[in-house]
Amino acid sequence: MYNEPKFFLYAVGIFTCYFFFGILQERITRGKYGEGESEEKFTYTLALVFFQCIINYLYAKIMLKFVFKQGEDTTRNVYYASSSMTYLLAMITSNMALQWVNYPTQVVGKSCKPIPVMVLGFLFGRKSYPIQKLMFVLIIVIGVAMFMFKDSEAAKSTEPAGLGMGELMLIISLTMDGLTGAVQERMKSEHQTRSGHMMSNMNLWSVGYLAVALLLTGEIVDFAEFVAKYPYVLWEMLVFSIASAFGQFFIFLMVTEYGPLPCSIVTTTRKFFTVLASVLFFGNSLLNRQWVGTILVFTGLTLDSIYGKSSVKKPE
Repeated sequence: MYNEPKFFLYAVGIFTCYFFFGILQERITRGKYGEGESEEKFTYTLALVFFQCIINYLYAKIMLKFVFKQGEDTTRNVYYASSSMTYLLAMITSNMALQWVNYPTQVVGKSCKPIPVMVLGFLFGRKSYPIQKLMFVLIIVIGVAMFMFKDSEAAKSTEPAGLGMGELMLIISLTMDGLTGAVQERMKSEHQTRSGHMMSNMNLWSVGYLAVALLLTGEIVDFAEFVAKYPYVLWEMLVFSIASAFGQFFIFLMVTEYGPLPCSIVTTTRKFFTVLASVLFFGNSLLNRQWVGTILVFTGLTLDSIYGKSSVKKPE
């Protein structure tokens, strides 16, 4: 599977887009706006994700109309409604976590994404994973966690307060990721849902949910006041959302053609390679533990590419 040209293209697209996405995400959610005593932080998570989903939806519709002709969509609306809700909650809680923990800490938590994807895929998505598949993915997750451990420890010493809330947000986000993957498996197996239809409909439902939430919470008013004071944040949000739209399109292509689990493995190792690139380009040194993590990641990927191709199957 992993040696197919299309899979490689999708993976490179995900790696590149989400590299810029991660930088901008931390800049927006953890940056300071204003000067001196008037400094403020961006805390409008619903508004940020709302803006992101609108750009994602528009991008998907443009791709469906002018680039990819994917035919009629027969997927049931209940699947789109439920998967967009869990997908939305995963994004919101992941962004909210950055109010209490820094980006490397968030990366460590989200590196465990393949685990809930497999567990909930088995429980709700009618998937069966043999023990060797579980072991390969576990090796990758352990390797990523070991590689990132140094950075997460550094973050803890500077932000002891609120760390528990950040971890709770990440646990909720991981659970929602798993539920989203399980519903996507149903879409793929029952309706052969195509990437453009999945992306456009899930984001459209998400825009509807968020519009209601923004009105009920009153966050839309506070966000408008914040933008009036710092209008340049809209440019940052636009670039952030464009990176998200391109990256998400590659993700949906991979989900519809290869399934949620290979996609979660790619997004997990993408975080690993983002940090590894900083080591190579900026000359940062690695601890022995981090080199062990590097070897584990490559070992897990290699074993899964050789022995894991036919290991995932539907239960009888």
